[in-house]
Amino acid sequence: MALYILAFLIGVATGLRAMTPVAVVSWAAHLGWLHLHETWLAFLGFAYTPYVLSLLALGELVTDKLPATPSRKIPMQFGARIVMGALCGAALGAHGHALIAGLVLGVIGAALGTLGGAEVRRQLSRAIGKDLPAALIEDGVAIGGAILIVSRFS
Repeated sequence: MALYILAFLIGVATGLRAMTPVAVVSWAAHLGWLHLHETWLAFLGFAYTPYVLSLLALGELVTDKLPATPSRKIPMQFGARIVMGALCGAALGAHGHALIAGLVLGVIGAALGTLGGAEVRRQLSRAIGKDLPAALIEDGVAIGGAILIVSRFS
């Protein structure tokens, strides 16, 4: 049961930041915390994958703060979060021989995280009076949450 909750929660984190959870999952696979060797997700643990995904995650953390960055709710942004949520959920599920269940729960979590995260950030920005502090809080939740979730497999 815990595996299913974790797959859902990694999806929620992916709804907040698309690339951060997949970078964390990739590091977990690379470090041997997640055993994906005989699955189609084995590429997440390859030598260079966590580095590349970490760079992409850092880029996302920067571009998220730019005023020209589109809403996470437009189809392309939303779709990216769904795909990354599916990937992360599947990776956690595969570790426990429940790849499909993990994938589905990752998708559901990503959809809810995307919509819920946007609303919470909007309200937090309104309460604070600025978007940057709300965005930084959201970064912290996404990073810390992903690390906490994946650390359960170490």
